[in-house]
Amino acid sequence: MPGKDFFTASEHIVVAPAPAPTLAPESDSEPSSPIVDGLALPPSNGSGVYYNARLDPKNYLEGPLSENPATRLRQMLARPGIVVAPGICDGISARCALEAGFDCLYQSGAATTASRLGQPDLAIATLNDFVGAAQMVCSINPTVPVIADADTGFGGPANVARTVKQYAQSGVAGLHIEDQVQTKRCGHLMGKQVVSREEFVTRIRAAVQARDSIPGGSDFVIIGRTDSAQVLGMDEALTRLRLAADAGADVCFIEGVKTKELLLATVEALAPKPVLVNVISGGLTPAFTYKEAEEMGAKIIIFSLVSCVAMVHAVRAAMRSLKKTGTDFVSAQGMDPKAFFEVMGLNDVVELDARAGGSAFNEV
Repeated sequence: MPGKDFFTASEHIVVAPAPAPTLAPESDSEPSSPIVDGLALPPSNGSGVYYNARLDPKNYLEGPLSENPATRLRQMLARPGIVVAPGICDGISARCALEAGFDCLYQSGAATTASRLGQPDLAIATLNDFVGAAQMVCSINPTVPVIADADTGFGGPANVARTVKQYAQSGVAGLHIEDQVQTKRCGHLMGKQVVSREEFVTRIRAAVQARDSIPGGSDFVIIGRTDSAQVLGMDEALTRLRLAADAGADVCFIEGVKTKELLLATVEALAPKPVLVNVISGGLTPAFTYKEAEEMGAKIIIFSLVSCVAMVHAVRAAMRSLKKTGTDFVSAQGMDPKAFFEVMGLNDVVELDARAGGSAFNEV
């Protein structure tokens, strides 16, 4: 009988302590990266731990913020302050987040699946669904970093590599890949199953190799996510994240951290690697504010469902009002078509047309 490729909470597992990450030596030259099967093998500092001198955080501490979104995200990670990324699900939510002044966006897999397919977050959306959404979102303001959910990478190492390259080509600044089985589910639902440590690390390694093989030297950010805390416990979750960091993950993402104390312990255990925390109202993680998360040492905080849950409430109310009253006057709250289109970038289009010598939008 074939062996299972996943672990469940009912199985006993002995967690061996992971070796502490080894700090890479200072070097003026970037380690060589041999090419195998078209992918650049991750450089090592000699201890088996990934190290790429070009991507050292100290290289991103000075200078103005880059117009390249991946480089900008690395600058934000290297400099003081927490990165706050509200979850967006479509063009409207992205426009609203940018209007509110957020300088980083999060393309939630759950929200994207809901908005594009009208389906729950149960591994129903495909790579093409996610890439299509990313191309649209990233085109709205190409300098604003977008962190995108990549689920399990959509398959084996070759699929993971393809995912990284397509996300990078779409303008995404970084993605996270998790250790759930292919038939995954939202990280805040019960009954999750995770693959072995080895398979998880293989996914991360494939992602890093794919990033490093992009011509010209990509700054694309690889985030390793584990869902194992609810399945195998915090010790195993931290072990997996250490292994992901050693394999080249730039950021560590522990899903479903249940208390302030556990988040503090996670940040301490993984330092100096940046830690991402995901807050979903009513989910497994307490409703930390971004200020609270920053005080606990988290470097990125995402609010995955902030836009799509708000949309459900607003659209439900609007539809019920229309059904009851026969008009959309109340739900419109005084917003006429022009005001709506202005949120969607109407003025930018009008100005572009005028600068080009057009006259199509002299009056709108």
